[in-house]
Amino acid sequence: MPYNVLIVDDQVVPRQLFENIIASSGRYAVAASIDSARMADAYCAKGGIDLVLMDVVMNDGMSGLQAAARIKQSYPKIKLIIVTSLPDALFLRRAREIGADSFWYKEVQALPMLEVMDRTMAGENIFPDSPPVTMIGLARSTDLTERELEVLRLLAEGLTDREIADRLFLSVTTVRYHVNNMISKTGASSRTELAVGAVRGGITTPGVE
Repeated sequence: MPYNVLIVDDQVVPRQLFENIIASSGRYAVAASIDSARMADAYCAKGGIDLVLMDVVMNDGMSGLQAAARIKQSYPKIKLIIVTSLPDALFLRRAREIGADSFWYKEVQALPMLEVMDRTMAGENIFPDSPPVTMIGLARSTDLTERELEVLRLLAEGLTDREIADRLFLSVTTVRYHVNNMISKTGASSRTELAVGAVRGGITTPGVE
């Protein structure tokens, strides 16, 4: 019998792509294809789901990472692959933390989706070593340190230097040092331009945990 797959993605084109891949495989069947992360665990509760393909950034107020965490906690036998087109390093780290089985970048396909699905169902965990490289101004995402990216994520959420410092257990002086370093690296003209560039480039995605 084919494996039953739940597709969770709020964009029509990716859902159709996954549906076509599954339909042509002969090894999988689409159990449901939905655009709501909030509804994903309800579909899993009905039973019969073997694999979930879960996008990260959704429009219904819940991120795919949050939905995935709920599924893995309640239904640990269901395999789950996180899929995204955004290179935010937080996604990769959080996917591992919540127990996702594999991770696949839509735009940078190191392995075909079907191969990742097959190997995941066979018990492997397929994760890229790092997010794809993207640009923010004059800098590549790999030019920014992990601490700088943490500061940048909170800056993009609109937090003040004091709020960032409190959240990351740093001094305000250290936060400003990191912000100024990133402005210098990227060639941004201001903190606002730095934050906007990071969001546009997908380096950081405010509000997704």
